Amino acid sequence: MADPNPIELQKALSGMDYPTDKKSLVDRARSNHADGKLVEKLENLRQDSFDGPNEVQKAVFKG
Repeated sequence: MADPNPIELQKALSGMDYPTDKKSLVDRARSNHADGKLVEKLENLRQDSFDGPNEVQKAVFKG
């Protein structure tokens, strides 16, 4: 499977309330049946708290 993309991230985190923490992001992604690679990326984020979806996207897809 190809690397996750921003649209998949949006779908995986659908219904997420912000601000939130990394564990909640991972739990939401799993409950939304996200791809394993995307869940792994969320689990490996260095940042522990997020104010909104743009912040999550920057952390997940930073170069």
